[in-house]
Amino acid sequence: MKSNATILEINKKAILHNLAYFKNKLDKKTKILVVVKAFAYGSDAKIISKISQNQKVDYLAVAYTEEGIALRNAGIHLPILVLHPQIQNFELLIEKCLEPNLYSFKTLQKFTKTVEKLGLEKHPIHLKFNTGLNRLGFKLNDVSEVILHVKNSNSIQLKSVFSHLSASEDLNEKIFTEQQITSFKKIKKSFEQAFEVKPLFHLLNTSGIVNYPKAQFDMVRLGIGLYGFANEEKITRKLKNVLTLKSVISQIHIVEKGETIGYNRAYKTENTTKTATIPIGHADGISRQLGKEIGYVTIQNKKAFIIGNVCMDMLMVDVTDINCKEGDEVIVFNSQEKIIEMAKKINTIPYELLTMISQRVKRLVV
Repeated sequence: MKSNATILEINKKAILHNLAYFKNKLDKKTKILVVVKAFAYGSDAKIISKISQNQKVDYLAVAYTEEGIALRNAGIHLPILVLHPQIQNFELLIEKCLEPNLYSFKTLQKFTKTVEKLGLEKHPIHLKFNTGLNRLGFKLNDVSEVILHVKNSNSIQLKSVFSHLSASEDLNEKIFTEQQITSFKKIKKSFEQAFEVKPLFHLLNTSGIVNYPKAQFDMVRLGIGLYGFANEEKITRKLKNVLTLKSVISQIHIVEKGETIGYNRAYKTENTTKTATIPIGHADGISRQLGKEIGYVTIQNKKAFIIGNVCMDMLMVDVTDINCKEGDEVIVFNSQEKIIEMAKKINTIPYELLTMISQRVKRLVV
């Protein structure tokens, strides 16, 4: 019953709308890579990948090899870039026709040797350069040595060179972002001069597509924007909400004045109170910080505030002034505005709130 009581609805029309919105911002020749790491930002990577594949996007990206394997096993045949492959998984990655991001001489050399050991040739690779994020990537002064290694090996084939912007959503950091773009252009020039068959070059994420359209290069990486967010309110309003998290009322209680509710007796009733217990908790992604009347759900189009502490599998809400019954629908969120509001209340961002949604919550395409 639990898996059917709480559902995350994935709106296919909204995904198609958002994809079209960003496509319209691109040059016709610019390719699109859809990012489906972390279960497609908390939704469902297989579902999003199948929709993307049907829409003829050019690439998918995941964080880890296991995520890519799951997509291959689901019948996804698009090229899949693994953004943070682990050395111990290189052979498995090759077996499943995944394409690694190689970001250091250690990973580049180890991957090359792995392909050679397997007796293969021209396995696709991608190279990441660090232009200011300082997370992963070769340094700018590594360019010549990296080029030499790639040109001297027949076991690998360079598919793309890329970097990642640190603050593309923050126009107060425009000078820094422009510096990153300039650095990447220098890297691009070196590779173009060195290779007759030129790789793809890509730098922009969702906010980059919006704020730095002249830096599209050959491909862009569409992540949070596909799911309805653009880190900028006016753009988010032009996108459609993809995810709706809903549940049902399991039980209604009448709690007398002076009684307590939930763990640690965190809520004490000041009057006779009607409560509803909902089968969703912090194990499903509802932060405990939303308890104690910080967060709310919607029942019969009215706010029902969470009282007491959020439990692992349940939460309780005050429905004293709501005409409702057991089995009635409960909306946790169904709009970008509500998701943003919830995220702000627990001092985080929509990315984290969405990726917290547990995999035990049933996904349903609508």
